[in-house]
Amino acid sequence: MSDSRTHPLNLLVRKLDQWNPLSDDDCNAVRALPFTRRQLKAGEHVVWDGDRPQNACLILSGFAYRYKVAGNGGRQIMSIHMKGDIVDLQNSLLGVADHNVQMLSAGHIALIPVEAVRDIAFSRPAVGMGMWYETLVEGSIFREWILNIGRRNAIVRVGHLLCEFAMRMEASELGKQTEYELPITQEQLADAVALTSVHVNRTLMKLEELGYISRTRRRITINDWHKMAVLADFQPRYLHLRMDARN
Repeated sequence: MSDSRTHPLNLLVRKLDQWNPLSDDDCNAVRALPFTRRQLKAGEHVVWDGDRPQNACLILSGFAYRYKVAGNGGRQIMSIHMKGDIVDLQNSLLGVADHNVQMLSAGHIALIPVEAVRDIAFSRPAVGMGMWYETLVEGSIFREWILNIGRRNAIVRVGHLLCEFAMRMEASELGKQTEYELPITQEQLADAVALTSVHVNRTLMKLEELGYISRTRRRITINDWHKMAVLADFQPRYLHLRMDARN
C-alpha cells in the first residue's frame, strides 16, 4: 500500500478533512476507494453535457473548467478547478451531466466510481458531511460568479477573479496570494467574466497601468493586496477557506 502522504487520494482526504474533521478510519477508507488514474491533455473533456458519468473526478494536477454553451454558440465558463478539487460530486446522485468539464492544461485525474462515492458518503457520515460541505461551497462560489458577471463593471469583474485565483492557488499550494501563474488564456478569462477578449486585454492593461498588478507573460503579481481587494469588491467569505480569517 502506498505511503498515506503520497497516496493520490490523500488530496481528497485533505479536502474533505478541511470541511469536516475525519477520523483515522475515515481517512483510510477514503484512501481505499477504487480509482483509475488518467493523464489528460489540455482540451480533453472529463465530462460532456448529457453524459451519464460513471465516475467522480479528483484533480491530481493541472487545471480544468466547467462550461455551458448557449444556443448561439457562446461559451460561459462557470468555474475553474485545480489540484485537490472534486469535480462533479453531483453526478453521484443526479446521474446526468448538465454541463461540460474540460481540461485547461495537461494534468492527471483520479476517476472514482460513483457507486463507491455514494457508498462511502452514506456509510461514513463524517465523509458524507465533508462531501456535502464541498457541494455547498461550490454553490457559494457559483453565486459569487453570478454576481460578478451580472452587477460588476469590467475592471471589478477581472480584478475579483484575479483575487479569487490568488487565494485558491495559495490554498492549493500552487502559488502565493500576491504572485502566481494565471492558468487561463485571455480568451478563456473573457468567457469566465462575460466580456470580449479585447475588453479583457484592455482591462488587464488598465489594472497594470494603475499599479494594481504587474504581469510577465501569464505571471500575475498583485502589488498591494488590500488596495486590489477594495477595488475588486473582494470579500473572501464565499470561498469558506480556513485561511480567510486574515481578511
